[in-house]
Amino acid sequence: MEITKAEMASAAAASAGASTPELRGAEILVKSLQAEGVKYVWGYPGGAVLHIYDAFFKQDTIQHVLVRHEQAAVHAADGYARATGDVGVALVTSGPGVTNAVTGIATAYMDSIPMVIISGQVPTAAIGQDAFQECDTVGITRPVVKHNFLVKDVRQLADVMKKAFHIARTGRPGPVVVDIPKDVSFNKTPYAGYPESVEMRSYNPVRKGHGGQIRKALQLLMSAKRPYIYTGGGVLLSNATQELRTLVDMLGYPVTNTLMGLGAYPASDRKFLGMLGMHGTIEANNTMQHCDVLLAVGARFDDRVIGNPKHFAQNERKIIHIDIDPSSISKRVKVDVPIVGDVKDVLVELISMIREGSLKPDAHALKGWWETIEGWRARDCLKYDRGNNDVIKPQYVVETLWEMTKDEDAYITSDVGQHQMWAAQYYRFDRPRRWINSGGLGTMGVGIPYAMGIKLARPESEVFCVTGEGSVQMCIQELSTCLQYNTPIKILALNNRYLGMVRQWQEIEYSGRYSHSYMDALPNFVKLAEAYGHVGMLIERPQDVEGALREARKLKDRTVFMDFRTDPTENVFPMVKAGKGITEMLLGAEDL
Repeated sequence: MEITKAEMASAAAASAGASTPELRGAEILVKSLQAEGVKYVWGYPGGAVLHIYDAFFKQDTIQHVLVRHEQAAVHAADGYARATGDVGVALVTSGPGVTNAVTGIATAYMDSIPMVIISGQVPTAAIGQDAFQECDTVGITRPVVKHNFLVKDVRQLADVMKKAFHIARTGRPGPVVVDIPKDVSFNKTPYAGYPESVEMRSYNPVRKGHGGQIRKALQLLMSAKRPYIYTGGGVLLSNATQELRTLVDMLGYPVTNTLMGLGAYPASDRKFLGMLGMHGTIEANNTMQHCDVLLAVGARFDDRVIGNPKHFAQNERKIIHIDIDPSSISKRVKVDVPIVGDVKDVLVELISMIREGSLKPDAHALKGWWETIEGWRARDCLKYDRGNNDVIKPQYVVETLWEMTKDEDAYITSDVGQHQMWAAQYYRFDRPRRWINSGGLGTMGVGIPYAMGIKLARPESEVFCVTGEGSVQMCIQELSTCLQYNTPIKILALNNRYLGMVRQWQEIEYSGRYSHSYMDALPNFVKLAEAYGHVGMLIERPQDVEGALREARKLKDRTVFMDFRTDPTENVFPMVKAGKGITEMLLGAEDL
């Protein structure tokens, strides 16, 4: 009997005064996912979760996607969550299933992505007995989750699932692991329905910002001579992009995004100074260093953004910091006006105060500040050899893709390395949740699984994965999943035959000693793609880049792997070396 039909029958029986039905834990788990509106679960079966898989077989409202590796299951659910804002769900078995998933869980944790990961566990009586495929899931995952649960009693399962989804999506989002022993998924218990609400005394995240603090922030912003608005992934996570755009446009102040915040403010707008940080623009970094009032919104002043904290602190400035996580405020940089609250709610209140108040920005000072900024921008720090007809410049591939798709419904995923930075620099994101990458953990291999997850969520959209020949091989087996579940994505491999970012650091910091950064036995990616049932293309000349992209886009129902043979000597600039301040930038080979 299908669970969906059983729901209808049990509801009718309840209304007739019948007794509460008994369900197995696995059935309660599926009902919990249905009640949460889950559409997709990415997973891989194993002994400890077979009762759960049997329950999935008996329902038809949730699609299970069989990946080829548990790491990819979590990455795909993660990509889905990043693109949609919904909670992503993955399902893995005990032991190696969980340990394979840890990289994906840690990736989501570092970037505050709402996820629920369901793991199987050995039967409760065998826990601690070194049973087959046993590991301490709670202990292993504790440092990389927002919270985790070990369900020891089937009667607790529905309540635990309600709490897991609530914790994952509220406050500062993050992954939650629910570990379910095999006997718990098999045991029966009376099931009275999924809880309608949840109360947790120890977990009550603040949403509304303190009105007095917001007024202080307003006073500082309006008195600023050299203001700057610095925004991160928190703007996207709280769906506050419209409020940010309203605020920036009202004030006329310069704005920047972190790597995780790209798309929060339109990159095509003149007030946007580009990404800041280690590979940020001159104008973004210099403005960060020389502003007198800094409004930080949903960002955390991490090491890749501000560089050396002592260098950053050399210039006196007033800092306003809006973040839902109080532990992120004054963690690396002391701030003057902390505002704990949901970014969207705080910005709404701040905008309301500006509209109702009489304070206005200092137009004369702002004009001079913009003149200074335009002087920095005039240096065109993202220039490269666009006229080179001998070898493909990786920046050109990304720029060409942007020109073709800037007005289309397109999502861009990336792996980690040089290609990730070039995608961030040269694809100008105007809309939120279109740039999907691993920022905090910097996980290679996420690109294809991210793209798979997005394509299921947005089947009518174009999904491109910008990757490198190193990163792509870490989860390349998921090309098989793409075929089975009809997720036609387009893969752009910027193949320079090196672990590019490692090679760049070895050139700059290690006198060109390229220790194990050269890829000496690469596969034929065209044949490999074809072996998986897809289309492969080899592109070796700059004049063929545009045509290849156009041809690939025409193949709407096929996954296409484009192997672009790019300049192996190209480096990502600007660059801030480790331990340096954000204005101590290398702009090109001439600075080495």
